[in-house]
Amino acid sequence: MLIGGDWVSCEQNALESVNPADGSINYRVSAAGSEHVDAAVAAARSAVAGKAWRQMLPHVRAQVLSRISDGLKANADELARLQMIENGKVWSECKAQVASAAATYRYYAAVCETLGAEVTPSRGDYLSMSTYEPYGVVAAITPWNSPLTMEAQKVAPALAAGNAIVLKPSEVTPGAALAVGRIALEAGLPPGVLNVLPGTGADTGSALISHPDVRMVSFTGGTATGRSIAAVAAQRLIPVALELGGKSPHIIFDDANLAAAVDGVVDGIFEGSGQSCVAGSRLFVQRSVLEPVLDALVARANGLRVDLPDAAGAQMGPVAGFRHRARIESLVDAARREGGQILAGGARPEGERYAAGAFYRPTVIAGLSNAATAVREEIFGPVLCVLPFDDEDDLIAQANDTAFGLAAGVWTANYQRAWRVARALEAGVVWINTYKQLSIATPFGGFKESGIGREKGVSGVRLYQQSKGIYWSMNPANMPA
Repeated sequence: MLIGGDWVSCEQNALESVNPADGSINYRVSAAGSEHVDAAVAAARSAVAGKAWRQMLPHVRAQVLSRISDGLKANADELARLQMIENGKVWSECKAQVASAAATYRYYAAVCETLGAEVTPSRGDYLSMSTYEPYGVVAAITPWNSPLTMEAQKVAPALAAGNAIVLKPSEVTPGAALAVGRIALEAGLPPGVLNVLPGTGADTGSALISHPDVRMVSFTGGTATGRSIAAVAAQRLIPVALELGGKSPHIIFDDANLAAAVDGVVDGIFEGSGQSCVAGSRLFVQRSVLEPVLDALVARANGLRVDLPDAAGAQMGPVAGFRHRARIESLVDAARREGGQILAGGARPEGERYAAGAFYRPTVIAGLSNAATAVREEIFGPVLCVLPFDDEDDLIAQANDTAFGLAAGVWTANYQRAWRVARALEAGVVWINTYKQLSIATPFGGFKESGIGREKGVSGVRLYQQSKGIYWSMNPANMPA
């Protein structure tokens, strides 16, 4: 654990990190108890109360963030390997996510140096302005699917905003967060400004979000956990940012470039073994082109190379764990019972190469209604449910018939239709004739049960600040004689 700039061990509460590619033990890592949470929050509170970080000039703070970015790039192979052995992502994707995390720190260094406050229109003999202050101690809780990018998207803007942070990475993927903690210290981040506490959500996470000195919580993960965190935050009257689950509709109209659309669908559901909150897991295809789209999808799914994450040319690795694979299997079994037709996958790959790992084949399911369990629940795996639609009204009704509202994709040659459908979809991000294009400069978040608040962009810094109004009298009569 990283607490107040010091490395702390706790052997009695250690967790085992398991490599999902072969079931081997990567290492043991300390798990924070309530006493460690108290110490980390105290260190963060002391750091943010002092002058070393909160009163550091913005351009100097930006230099620290830039050096963290440089450190990520210098340690790219180490960071990518840590993520790969912990969650099974293929090597190429892990390297790309290191680059994305480094770019995030660089972006928020620029925002930190250039973001200003506002002088507001006065309505009397005074000068009024808005300034922005950090909350103080921020708790950041991140998931296992993309720890490198998810942690950067919270830590970088929260630091730019002037806060101190206690970061709790997933117990499945603690390695990258600890490595970034080391890199941040080497970059000159004052001790206590970033603390890293591996541990479980039930123990470490619960103690952290309920701590009286934590003034804001940022969480990415499942909707059920997000709801529990929101309940605690409501009782404590503290702000919370929640980026939660999704069951994103991916839509192909009959006038689309079908080859490009199929490419987008394959990447949108099978990249990262489908373990993405924005995975396009519900595919709606206009009925007139359903058959050729299904044929192309099945061929592509069967042709994807499922392999060890570091194997040359691997396109899909294992899912992140054996319990998670069992859950995926149970939902595919539910689809079978409800009349689903397994057109591709639906099983573990065969062969000695896969026997020890948590592998699952890319799966395509047809024949289900929008009310089926596999269509309603977030599977978070390489499973695509394909449904037909007849017209635009039918499509909108089906696509929005979900508790989630994180992302959506639309493929069509008709720009007027694209605009109408994009506006009608209840989703925080809509891609048109592309999918999973993401920019750190564009705010991101969900509708409905997919979350509260917006990360990324300039507003990603404001998320971790609170505004303050200041009024200066301009009336000479109020000045000393």
